[in-house]
Amino acid sequence: MDAECDASRRRDDPGAGRGIPTITNVWDETRGRTRRLTVLPHNPVDMSGSTEGDLTKTGMALKHDREWDYELDRILEAIEERDASKVGLQFPEGLKRRGPKVADDLREVAPDDVTFMLSGQPCYGACDLDTYLMRRTDVFVHFGHTPMKESDSIVYVPLFSNVDPFPIMEDALEEELASPEEDADVGLVTTAQHMNRFEEMTDWLEERGYEVHTRRGDDRLTKEGQVLGCNYASADIDAEQVLYVGGGKFHPVGLAMEHPDKRVVIADPVNNAVSVAEHDQFLKQRYAAVHKAMDAEKWGVIFCTKIGQGRWETAQEIVDNNENAYLITMDEVTPDRLRNFDMDAFVNTGCPRITTDDGPRFHKPMLTPGEYEAAIGEKPLDSIEFDTFHDTW
Repeated sequence: MDAECDASRRRDDPGAGRGIPTITNVWDETRGRTRRLTVLPHNPVDMSGSTEGDLTKTGMALKHDREWDYELDRILEAIEERDASKVGLQFPEGLKRRGPKVADDLREVAPDDVTFMLSGQPCYGACDLDTYLMRRTDVFVHFGHTPMKESDSIVYVPLFSNVDPFPIMEDALEEELASPEEDADVGLVTTAQHMNRFEEMTDWLEERGYEVHTRRGDDRLTKEGQVLGCNYASADIDAEQVLYVGGGKFHPVGLAMEHPDKRVVIADPVNNAVSVAEHDQFLKQRYAAVHKAMDAEKWGVIFCTKIGQGRWETAQEIVDNNENAYLITMDEVTPDRLRNFDMDAFVNTGCPRITTDDGPRFHKPMLTPGEYEAAIGEKPLDSIEFDTFHDTW
């Protein structure tokens, strides 16, 4: 998701979010005591696709104002249903600075005996859950992503955006997409934050003469047309051009690397920019890393212990077939943590974006499993493909 999102519900704005909650005392016969019940004003669901967020007028230096729906009412319902006394809140890196304000809003309306704990562990996706905190809380809330695997023990709050995508989509049609007369087939993909407008975006393109191709992908993806930084199965469609609607280039560049035969047009409604995803520099970087690792004798094979990033069979196979390969287990894969290992090169079986995006930061070559096969001569260099994840846990 976007790293630069700024959101919380403002208590000093009586019109913010879903309104001002009220608290009433009710007798709980099953527990033999009085409980505080939180009542939030009812707002009808807006079927147009826009959402009532928890923040208005952020004052941020953005092309468009943004508000995000933290779904505080759903969190409070979970607290009350489970009679929770401990609640864990996990935010992705770009949202951690908003965590205390969200906790403040919840503390204001939750029972006094509820403790809110903010996860300080790194978080870059739904694959990156704080399992330690999960086991020690009655309610665990994960913000910023859709479920990678449904679980009754986790409350997922995807943080839908209210940014209007259609002006920048119009620009993309004028500047980069082939016209319907030239090529009517177009794929459409986006991220979790804009899934609430996906059907509208599909209809919008069809109204302009395009044949829109979409699919859900595999089990790692929750919604049709959704892409992750490690999975672009939703772009496996019969179209040579794909329109990505979302903020930043992290996702579309990965898509272009996974599908080098497709032209990926970026319509960024957050930064109000249109561009085409380029992957040539990435390929050059990866070829260089493989060449550098061809002389390696000692290999460190990394198995990531994060709940959604482990590929044990892959790591085990490499170690079983190479007597000079050593299995290294770790949760957060960083250059500093690997510097003290006396290895000539590493193979990362965890998150593939660590290898592709952060590879140059490591002191020794860091390869994907497929690149490792090329480095040891098991397959030709030109057969290298972008490494992706297609399982849950």
